[in-house]
Amino acid sequence: MMKYQRIRDLREDADLTQRQVGEAINVPQRTYAYYESGQRMLPPQVLCALADFYHVSVDYLLGRTEKREVNR
Repeated sequence: MMKYQRIRDLREDADLTQRQVGEAINVPQRTYAYYESGQRMLPPQVLCALADFYHVSVDYLLGRTEKREVNR
């Protein structure tokens, strides 16, 4: 399974805890920890919520691009 290093890096860069991010995107801390570690796949709605929360593209979160900006 894929480890989602970018969501961890973004969280740490923002000095946030897993609990804080989980509350912001409406998932329990434990579930969020599973996403970060790659023990669970990110569902599309969570992926979109994280992209909106951090103001980055979904492609950036998935490591498909180095460009953070959202295409609008």
